[in-house]
Amino acid sequence: MSFFRSISALSKLRSRAVQQSSLNSSVRWLQIQSSSNLDLHSELKEMIPDQQERLKKLKKEHGNVQIGNINVDMVLGGMRGMTGLLWETSLLDPDEGIRFRGLSIPECQEVLPAAKPGGEPLPEGLLWLLLTGKVPSKEQVDALSKDLRNRATIPDHVYKAIDALPVTAHPMTQFATGVMALQVQSEFQRAYEKGISKSKFWEPTYEDCLSLIAQVPVVAAYVYRRMYKNGQIIPVDDSLDYGANFAHMLGFDNPEMLELMRLYVTIHSDHEGGNVSAHTGHLVASALSDPYLSFAAALNGLAGPLHGLANQEVLLWIKSVVDECGENITTEQLSDYVWKTLNSGKVVPGFGHGVLRKTDPRYTCQREFALKHLPDDPLFQLVSKLYEVVPPILTELGKVKNPWPNVDAHSGVLLNHYGLTEARYFTVLFGVSRSIGICSQLIWDRALGLPLERPKSVTMDWLEKYCTKST
Repeated sequence: MSFFRSISALSKLRSRAVQQSSLNSSVRWLQIQSSSNLDLHSELKEMIPDQQERLKKLKKEHGNVQIGNINVDMVLGGMRGMTGLLWETSLLDPDEGIRFRGLSIPECQEVLPAAKPGGEPLPEGLLWLLLTGKVPSKEQVDALSKDLRNRATIPDHVYKAIDALPVTAHPMTQFATGVMALQVQSEFQRAYEKGISKSKFWEPTYEDCLSLIAQVPVVAAYVYRRMYKNGQIIPVDDSLDYGANFAHMLGFDNPEMLELMRLYVTIHSDHEGGNVSAHTGHLVASALSDPYLSFAAALNGLAGPLHGLANQEVLLWIKSVVDECGENITTEQLSDYVWKTLNSGKVVPGFGHGVLRKTDPRYTCQREFALKHLPDDPLFQLVSKLYEVVPPILTELGKVKNPWPNVDAHSGVLLNHYGLTEARYFTVLFGVSRSIGICSQLIWDRALGLPLERPKSVTMDWLEKYCTKST
């Protein structure tokens, strides 16, 4: 382990040097893009006309410019790699990972306001960044945090809708049901029924989205306490920020757990628009479904084991390793267990990614959190060994494009360390986080007047005939 930590430290120093160069250019960008003293709604109202004109100009002057080529593999492979969505809030690079409005995760940790000096970024600050492209002041973040707390009241019928389900129903089923029950309060739906101008669509959408973001942690915490804590509900604490309040309502007040939840919500919030949950939310919203309907649909996509449910599977698999081999497993024993998993026709959860071709930066920042706060945790040490063992084995297989760990490989172990051990619930945490990214983009979808999404589909017969003609 000491050798591995030394390698990790050297790697970290090299990455810091690269990041510093990038950070310097980002700081220059931030000198121009730092936020004004406006509130969030006023900031958007000032920005939107310029962005609307920008989109019109782009479409008018460059609408015929081709972006890449589509081949049959892409059509048959789930549209993998096709460039076909506008998603302003974040961009995913296969090698460097996610950037939120141009900022990497380390840069966000550096410049976004935190609850304490040197702490993890506040999710409210990332929400501001995603919506405006500007880094807010601490005062603006505090005001936004207060606004979200004021919006966090849940109507009784929402709790009744959840209570109508068996307590054994999957947490994501209960969570999505709660979000659907919130839909009756949609301001967008009411405004649309009254005949609001299309140019004003973004305003009731903004109200719905801010309210939804505020309310989903309360609904999610209710599900957790209902399932695992005998229904003993913990109310919102008006002194706490968004991430800390979520942890508090779940029942965790350890300061390190509050910091973990701030980090967790921030890094899981957005991952450009092509992943299942983000794309589903965008697709449903393109039909002018309100934000509650759109986000509930996104949650149902997130609940799949090839997407958000994977973070549940990782911890369960890691615990199966411990159950069979013990906590002090050697790298040789771990290698044998990995091969056993693969030879049984299963995958090693937490490794690989549909786009990334390097270690997920979201994994890396969680690893740094663990090295800082829980270096001796046995499951963390097992995750570190997996980082050594799994990639060479997957590379040896020759079938995996990305053998490196993704965000799911680490989050469960951190949560487990602080007492949130119920793996079935983990995807709900992911869902709360993802509300920030999906809702931020949805406000811009409405502001820019993006159209109904309607790609063309073809049959295998059509493809066979087309390919025959082309050869």
